Amino acid sequence: MNNNKNMICDLETGICGEAEEEAAGLIDFNQPKKSINVYYVTDPICSHCWAQEPVFRRFSEQYGHYFNFHTVMGGLLEKWHDGPIDPANGIYKPADVAGHWREVGEHTRMPIDGSLMVDNPVQSSFPPSRVFKVIQKNHNDRKATEYLRRAREALFVYNQNISDNSVMIELLNKLGLDGKAIVNEADQPVTQQLLNEDFELTRSLGARGFPSMIMINEDNQGVKIVGGRPFEAYVDGLKQVLNQETLEPKQQPSLASLFEKEELLFSKEIEEMYDLAQSDITSFVEKELSADTFQTKEFLGETYFTHKK
Repeated sequence: MNNNKNMICDLETGICGEAEEEAAGLIDFNQPKKSINVYYVTDPICSHCWAQEPVFRRFSEQYGHYFNFHTVMGGLLEKWHDGPIDPANGIYKPADVAGHWREVGEHTRMPIDGSLMVDNPVQSSFPPSRVFKVIQKNHNDRKATEYLRRAREALFVYNQNISDNSVMIELLNKLGLDGKAIVNEADQPVTQQLLNEDFELTRSLGARGFPSMIMINEDNQGVKIVGGRPFEAYVDGLKQVLNQETLEPKQQPSLASLFEKEELLFSKEIEEMYDLAQSDITSFVEKELSADTFQTKEFLGETYFTHKK
């Protein structure tokens, strides 16, 4: 699947890709499901997918017991070429993406540097997507999701080219995996076939923009939610597909347990998880975490927290 013509993400809708008139609604699907399945259609270089991480994390943590979660690679960028990629939005070359990414980061408070798209641009989102599929196949969804998060941190925060083999190998090694072996396997035709299956699933789900979340119930009816939406939109969608007026959310995890799983957390992510005002973040973190376990940093005007080395 190749969505090169839609490299710009709309700030108001939060959609990377083709905009749709209806962001949510009941949809009929052909194959019956035994339980609720949630399909998250995404891409490693999708800026609004990065921006939605605070919301998706909370939704998963509090309501994940209601559904089976499936991450699907959508294929945002196969390759750059001499012709226009997305002329309607002024995207002719990689450098045209840099300012847009920065704007998305400022608008959502999940900041993005973006300057690497000028200096050392990502040539394709397919290599990191294939690595995701290898981890998913050989290990598990949890490890693949962890890799996807680290890849986005590397790209959007640390300005690293996640389509380069050396960058991917380093990320994988830090996760305790055999980076070289995984990247080599990702280059094999069989892995591209796995990725093609994700692209076909994306088409069958009717997902044309990223991020898209499609919830399907056992009666083969679904709710599709596209773009940057508030937390409540996903809860309401789940209620609709379950045909229930009320749901029982799990208690949010403690910040200490959440911090154990993450390399870094932006203020926005903590605010979303715990319903906090930005002005309350510092006192909340100091109360919840031991002073010797974290350090506070700043990136493009936004506060984030990392582990002390």
